[in-house]
Amino acid sequence: MKPKKIDGVEVWKDFEDLAARLGLNVIERAVYSHLLRHTRIEGKLRLHFSLPELARKVRISRGPVRDALHRLAGHGALRFIERSYNGHLVEVRLPAEVPVARRKAETSRQCRLPAGPNLEELDFLRSRKLRQAIHAREGGKCFYCLRRITGRSRCLDHVLPRTKSGQNSYRNLVSCCAACNWQKRDHAAEVFLRQLYREGRLSPKDLSERLRGLQHLKAAKLRPHVLSEGHEGSRPGKGSLASLKTLPPLRNVLRT
Repeated sequence: MKPKKIDGVEVWKDFEDLAARLGLNVIERAVYSHLLRHTRIEGKLRLHFSLPELARKVRISRGPVRDALHRLAGHGALRFIERSYNGHLVEVRLPAEVPVARRKAETSRQCRLPAGPNLEELDFLRSRKLRQAIHAREGGKCFYCLRRITGRSRCLDHVLPRTKSGQNSYRNLVSCCAACNWQKRDHAAEVFLRQLYREGRLSPKDLSERLRGLQHLKAAKLRPHVLSEGHEGSRPGKGSLASLKTLPPLRNVLRT
């Protein structure tokens, strides 16, 4: 079946009407406009992109672009199909297809419910409570070598190093021993695990389990427990984070 021909003028009129009804800000307009341009206007339904790539194309920094994507998804203008370190796959709706009335009704009901933390937006290096949540998830063992570690010798390590755009997400932070943190440095986690296997610090079964653990981490299957009340926000200036100072850049190490 041939894709339905899009009337660009009508789409633009609908876009302006929708933006006004939803109160989209300048960044949300820019991101939504870019996604429409490269999907529905070109006869495609979905688009695969990385966050750095999208931020570069709309000439806006990654943080605001990430927030805009989440808000647009909340409005129903787009839907996340896949999210991974390799990029995002989204399905984009035309402005006329966005269920504005239904969204308003759902939002009204949600406003009466107590809000909980959105793990995808939390910066897990912002507070001691959030850092402890990562350590607790690993159960007192080093994520890499599986050695039992004490509170004084444990660190948080970026699976994808910060020098390679690794984020402070629960999907990218693990609890590990100081020795593994120092030895891994900026190497890929998979490469480092195989190095531990060659050194005899991991058995074949352990290596297979750790590689599977990395896949689970990326797929958001290893979620830390964060209390829904009084949790730390994801950005400075919101909630209890407003009074926190920025943490010093300690390469890949953060002790608790």
